[in-house]
Amino acid sequence: MPPKALPTILEIEPYKPGESKVAGVAKIEKLASNENPFGPSPKAKAAFAAAADGLAIYPEGGATILRDAIAQRYGLDPARLVCGAGSDEIFFMLGRAYLGPGDEMIQSQYAFSIYKIVAQQSAAITKTAKNDGYTADVDAMLALVTPKTKLVFLDNPNNPTGTYLPFSEVRRLHAALPGNVLLVIDAAYAEYVRKNDYSSGLELVSEADNVIMTRTFSKIYGLAALRLGWAYGPAHVIDALNRVRSPFNCSTPAQMAGVAAIGDSDFADKSADHNERELARVRPAIAALGLEVVPSAGNFLLVNFPQSGKTADAADAFLRSRGYIVRALKVYGLPNSLRFSIGTEAQNTGVLAALKDFMSS
Repeated sequence: MPPKALPTILEIEPYKPGESKVAGVAKIEKLASNENPFGPSPKAKAAFAAAADGLAIYPEGGATILRDAIAQRYGLDPARLVCGAGSDEIFFMLGRAYLGPGDEMIQSQYAFSIYKIVAQQSAAITKTAKNDGYTADVDAMLALVTPKTKLVFLDNPNNPTGTYLPFSEVRRLHAALPGNVLLVIDAAYAEYVRKNDYSSGLELVSEADNVIMTRTFSKIYGLAALRLGWAYGPAHVIDALNRVRSPFNCSTPAQMAGVAAIGDSDFADKSADHNERELARVRPAIAALGLEVVPSAGNFLLVNFPQSGKTADAADAFLRSRGYIVRALKVYGLPNSLRFSIGTEAQNTGVLAALKDFMSS
C-alpha cells in the first residue's frame, strides 16, 4: 500500500490563483489578481538586478536589512518584525505556531480563502461569521468565540469585496476577545486606503500583546513575483514565528528590492493616487450599465450580475473572448459576482467598453 497523506490534508481544496492566459486569444489584459498596473518601482528593479552578483551566497537569514528599512519607514522596533515569502507564508507560520487539532479559527464571510487552508493544515476548525452585507460583522464574529478559539483573521480591507472596518470597530473586536486569542489583521491593501476612519492596525499592535498585523509587497509595491511580506507583532509572537519560520525564507534579491521599494514613497504615492482616480471613474461607469458595484477601499471592484440572462459566467466568458481576464468568485460563495482589478487608464477604458458591449448584446 502506498503512503497516504493525512486525511485533513486531502480535504483541502488547493488555492486557485488568477489566470493569465486564454486559449486562442493572443493579447491578454490581466485584471484578475489586484496587481500594480505600473509594476514595481524602477529603484526596486535596479536593486533586484544588482543582487544578481550574489546569487551563489545564502541570504541573510533574518532579513535584517529589510526589517530595518520597514522599521525606519514606520517608526517600529525591528525586533518585533518578521518577514516571509509573501504574507501567505506568515499566515502558515501562525497556523503552525498557534493551531492544533480541534482548535478553532474565526474569519468573516468572504474572507481570503488562504485562512481556511491554514486551519485545515493544522487539523483545526474554521468558523465563519456571517457578514453585514458585504462588510465583516464584529458582533457575529464575537458570537463564535469559544474556549477553543485560538486565532481570529480579519482582512481589512477585505478581498474580494473591497469593504473595510473602521478602526473603532477593529478596536471593539479586539477589546471583546479573550487575552489568549490572537487577532490577525491582514492589511494587504492598506497603502491604497484613503479613508479617515481607517487604520492598518499598527497602533493596536503597539498597545496589545495579542494582535499581529501583516502587510505585503505584492500589491502597491508591485513585487508579487518575488513573494515578500512582513508582520509586526508582540515580541513573544514574533519569537514563536521565528521558531517555525523556514531558514533563508526571503531571497537576497527579494530583500534588496523590498528595501528599495519601501524607500520609494513617491512611487507608492503615485500608484495610490492613480488608483483613487480610477476607482472614482470606473465604479460609476459600471453602475451606469445597470450593475451593482460594491464601494471599495482597495485596488479592485466587486461587481454583481443578475442570476439569469447577463450572468457573471456569461460576462466572464465574453470578457475573456475580448482578452480581459477578471476574477470569478464561486470559491468565495459569490457565484453571481466578478472582481475587476484597477489597471492602467487604457486597460480600464478597454474593459469598460467590452463590458458595455456585453450588456447591450
